[in-house]
Formats: sequence, structure tokens, C-alpha cells
Amino acid sequence: MPALVNLKQSGLLHRKTTFLGVSHDEGDAVALYERLSQFVEKNAEWDSWRENIDYLAGEFEDPAIYELLANRLKGDVIFYLATAPAFFAPIAEALGHARLLDEADGFRRIVIEKPFGTDLASARTLNQRLLAQASEQQLYRIDHFLGKETVQNILVTRFGNAMTEAVWNNHYVDHIQITAAETVTIGSRGAFYDATGALRDMVPNHLFQLLALIGMEPPISLDAEALRTERAKVIAAIRPIDPMDAVRGRYTDGAINGEAVANYRSSPGVATDSRTETYVALKLMVETWRWHGVPFYLRTGKALKARDTEIIIRFREAPLSLFRDAPAQKLPPNRLVLQIQPREGLALEWAVKQPGPLLQTTPASLRFAYADLFDLGHRTGYETLLYDVLVGDQTLFQRADQIEEGWRAIQPLLDAWRSGEPDEYVAGSAGPDAADALIARDNRTWHAVR
Repeated sequence: MPALVNLKQSGLLHRKTTFLGVSHDEGDAVALYERLSQFVEKNAEWDSWRENIDYLAGEFEDPAIYELLANRLKGDVIFYLATAPAFFAPIAEALGHARLLDEADGFRRIVIEKPFGTDLASARTLNQRLLAQASEQQLYRIDHFLGKETVQNILVTRFGNAMTEAVWNNHYVDHIQITAAETVTIGSRGAFYDATGALRDMVPNHLFQLLALIGMEPPISLDAEALRTERAKVIAAIRPIDPMDAVRGRYTDGAINGEAVANYRSSPGVATDSRTETYVALKLMVETWRWHGVPFYLRTGKALKARDTEIIIRFREAPLSLFRDAPAQKLPPNRLVLQIQPREGLALEWAVKQPGPLLQTTPASLRFAYADLFDLGHRTGYETLLYDVLVGDQTLFQRADQIEEGWRAIQPLLDAWRSGEPDEYVAGSAGPDAADALIARDNRTWHAVR
């Protein structure tokens, strides 16, 4: 809702746009408005929205609610399924049966939150059921990571700068790291999270979408389908991940920012004998000409020492022959750091000479932060995505084949992790020791989370 308010304040949302909430809770338009008011900045602009908000109480399985919708909804309509995943297909089927997806008098689009399936088989089934009711052009599988400015800037950083794209390949890149670290625990989401886990929750969607933007080939145009096709090719090229190249962890008692954190298994809604992971680290290979031989290291976790989502492009080391007689034993490697959150921006790290009579090198950095150059206001990351749904631009949304290929890549891990226990790590740390050992096998180290 804050994103929609921002769109309206920017003049990108029609003043007569109506919001109709549907849920099983008893209530009315006034109650919905008051509930939404908890999440937006209260001002005269928000007060004027009272007349544009309405509510219907009903069960998603009840055909009567769809008959009511059919009588009320005319023209352009977006159905945003912010529901439990089990309702995605049944709601779409009910909308189809009620002819609410027919586009005779305006567009009809469906926005679907993740998780999109729980494994390869369920993702395929969900796609089949959705596509039986709506076309691919009507489906918007939303991933809020793709609304981040730095994520969208990856395309400009790569394809808008000749010198960057020239070294964006296995001739110059040693390896790539993608990290999504969170300080938050699972909180009150225990029942959902215990049935999902870090792997399903983050890897085939958020992290693979970042990987696809980093790894894709130049599209023939900025047309949505051209971009989505190149991203899909990258995900399809991921070699199925060997369980020996993956680590799962679970947080134990610890402290974050001075506050005590109880172990995962003691969280409400979590089984006392749970095997669910709250941390994942893995190594994967993308089998394309551009990336052959370049490992991608991904990691994500809850209850870590810092909130940090970033992409590290680690370039190959420069030859030492020119500096063989210098006191420096090793030149620092070049790195491009794309900071997704919380401090959106990028940094290029390279070697410079330290002042003084001796030839000694040290790393230096050229940094750009969005907040230093632009007024980001209170943007949530959803503004771009919601605007794209309104105008029918699917560039930042996943296609059915992308979804299924993502699940294909991690299916070996889902199968292997049905038994065994995750490695434990202390809440407030950087994760399990096994994750450090995973990357150390290749004589590499993780970029510090901070």
C-alpha cells in the first residue's frame, strides 16, 4: 500500500483507481482503511483515498464471492493474490470459471507472490493450472528483489558501459558471490517457515534472479520477452547442484545487536525436532561459453550478524612479474561490489600505491551510493513492479520456464536434505563454519558481511 501511495503522489496512478479487498475476515471498507492506515504515512493525500477503498468478506473456495466480483468489476482489473500459496491455483481457477479473466472490456492481470511451488513437480503443476485459465501475458509472478534500484541498475552497469561488459566473462572473472544476509529471525512466521526453509524461500527466486541478471547475454532489445528469454537461458544453464557443494545451517541461541535470540527450534510454530534450515550456502556452475569454469557462490540466512544483500564480481589477479622485486607479496584483486540493500550503490575496488619511497600496494575503492545523488524518499521497491503491472510490462517478472528451471537446479538438494540435520551456527554470527569450509576448498573466502 505505501508503494501505491507513492505512485499516486508521483502522478502515475489514476485518481479514480479503486481498491477492493477480499478476505474471510468480517469487516467493511472503514475497517480495511483503518487497517491499511497502519502502514502508510497519514496525510491529506491518504485521507482522500477513503472513497476509493472497499471490502468484501468471503471464503476463497465459495463460488458466491466470485459472482459478486463479476457483478462489480468492469474494465481494467488486477487481481493481487497476497494469499497462502495453496490458494494460488484455486483462486485462478475460480476467476476463470466466473469469466473474470476475460479481457473483452479491459485487461485482466494476476499478480502472484512467492513461493511459486515447493519443488519441481509442484511448480509444474501450478503453472499448468494457471495457464489453463490465463495466458502467460496475464500472469505476473512478483519478486520484490527485482524492484530494487541496484538490481535494475545491473543492466545499465553491464550493457551501458563498454569497459564493464568487455571484462564480464570467464577470461577476466575469477568467481562471483551473491549474498542475502538478514539479521531478523523467523519471528511469528514459524509455521510457514518450518514448511519452507531458507532454500525454498530464497534460492530459486531471489538469488537466481540476481544470478540471471549477472549472467545473461546481451538481449537483442529491451523488450520484455527479449530480456526474459536471456534470463531464462542462464537459469536453464545452471548445472544441477551436487549436495556436496551445498551447506545448510540452523541458528542456535545467541545475540544480535545486544539482544538475546532464542534458537530456531524454540520459535512458535516450529516443530521441536525440525530439520528445516535457516541458512544455505552453495556453489554452482553456469554452463555457458561466457561462464564456463567460473563458480558462483550463493548464501542466504536468518539471524546473522548484519543485514547485507550484495553481489561481488571478483576478477582474476594481475600477473606479478612486473612487481616481482617490490616489497609487496601480492596485489589486491579487483572487485566490483553491487550493494542491493541496505545501502544501495556500487563500488569498484582496485590496487593503488601507498605513499612513500617503497613500492607498496593497497586496495582503494571508487564508490557510488544512490542516497548521495538521488532523493529516494520512502520508496519500498514495489513501486516499479506495481507500475509495470499497470502498464503491462513483464520485464521484471518471472516466466513459467524460469520458475521450473530454478526448481530443477535445486531439486537434488531438496531430495538429499529430507534426512540429516543442518549445521548449527550461533545467532548473530556470519553463519556455520561449514560455509567457510565450502568456499575455502577452492582457496577462496567469502566477502565479509557487515
